[in-house]
Amino acid sequence: MTKSSSCAAVVMFTGKANCPYYAKAELLADYLQTNLPNFRVHKITQHPDKWEQWLHDICETNGWQHSQSPIIWRELLDRGGKGQLLGGLNDFLEYAQQYYGITSMMLSEEMLDIAEENLQAYLEIVKEDEEIKSLINPMQIWITSASVPICYHLIPLLANGEVFGMTTEISIHLLDNEKFKEILRSIVMEAEDMAFPLLRSISEHTKIDEAFIDADIIIVLDDVLLNLEVQSIESYIREVSEICQVYAPLIEKNAKSEVKVISSGKTFANLKATMLRTYGPSIKPENIIAISTSWESAAKAMLARKLNMNTEGVKDVIVWGNITGSNCIDLSHAKLYGYDCAIRGPPNFQRPLLNMIYDSEWLHSEVLCARSTLSSRVSRCIGMLPAHAIATVLRYWYRGSPSGEIISVGILSEGQFCIPEGIIFSMPVRLQNGNWEVMTELEINETTQKALGRLSHELVQEKLVALKEINEMHPYEAE
Repeated sequence: MTKSSSCAAVVMFTGKANCPYYAKAELLADYLQTNLPNFRVHKITQHPDKWEQWLHDICETNGWQHSQSPIIWRELLDRGGKGQLLGGLNDFLEYAQQYYGITSMMLSEEMLDIAEENLQAYLEIVKEDEEIKSLINPMQIWITSASVPICYHLIPLLANGEVFGMTTEISIHLLDNEKFKEILRSIVMEAEDMAFPLLRSISEHTKIDEAFIDADIIIVLDDVLLNLEVQSIESYIREVSEICQVYAPLIEKNAKSEVKVISSGKTFANLKATMLRTYGPSIKPENIIAISTSWESAAKAMLARKLNMNTEGVKDVIVWGNITGSNCIDLSHAKLYGYDCAIRGPPNFQRPLLNMIYDSEWLHSEVLCARSTLSSRVSRCIGMLPAHAIATVLRYWYRGSPSGEIISVGILSEGQFCIPEGIIFSMPVRLQNGNWEVMTELEINETTQKALGRLSHELVQEKLVALKEINEMHPYEAE
């Protein structure tokens, strides 16, 4: 070597990831750093598409004139101020030869090969960074009509980590009318004060045009207060349709393409999901569901109390049909695990539920008939039960339902079990890896099949009334 530098310096290298001249300069710099105690290198690789703008910006900031890849400069650690521009590849080769007596003999083919390797390595690093950022970005959850009690009870269930797992952070957005702004603020304040580790943020929103931005999940809780003495059922159906006609285009415009939409509440849960699908054709149909788990869990609880056993042991109760209207509780596949009877077996030993309940009159009046005690109990539940049902289905949707168990969910019918296509209908499914699958292998008896026909007719009529009412109000839009 002819000379050495007495001051500590970092040589900065920046170039296009696919530039062979950058590759040659980079290799020479690595050699110098390995063999010289005071020579340090810092490399900044740029994507070819972003190179021109990056080069323009750094030259403008430092008052340099340079137009090609790479650009190389020295940062003098003990002096501060802007760096000293060395130039491009030829300038750096001259600098290395003059100061250190070292040059590069790399051939053109080698330069091209290394340039290609640099580009591939850069793209892999960018991909890894994006994956890491996606893990850091919280899941965006929007809840409509968020001033209702269901939302109040739902927030802790979503934020405690049991639904999405203990590594998934969430941001909750509460949407409602301006008149409920103070209620939303109170909910936000209380949720913030609970200091959930996985709740990144919670905010209130009253401007409808800002709804559902970047939404991963949308939970629709909007209800109408039914009073048929005041107005007709057709008027209420029109109200529901108009709400969906506002929400659906906003979901298509603002939410993520894979957004999951959950319809719940006390009225028209199936219809809301059906109309969101109707007015939002680009929303994936398999990602719109209605929650029927309230009926399922309430039925299991009543049956467990009757049999004096733990509710955990009651499985495979099916809810068919219209969740907030006429539905059918089907016990033909229901099983009991861990039931204390004359015949016992291992933990997986099960008994048919209908074989264990001999009081058919109780079963009919308390669970199965239209005006049953079960129906009365579910209709009076305004907060905890529906919130728990939503959280349970979301947990199953993202993390899988228990193996072999039947779960009832309102999904878009494709003709399964002879149910008409195009309506949201509660039926038995299994959930796994963010998807659901209808359990079409289940056999249903003649009585249940007749009930499905009756329930389907009700939901088809609701949809037809909704479309008719909207067509009459907005004939041009309908066309």
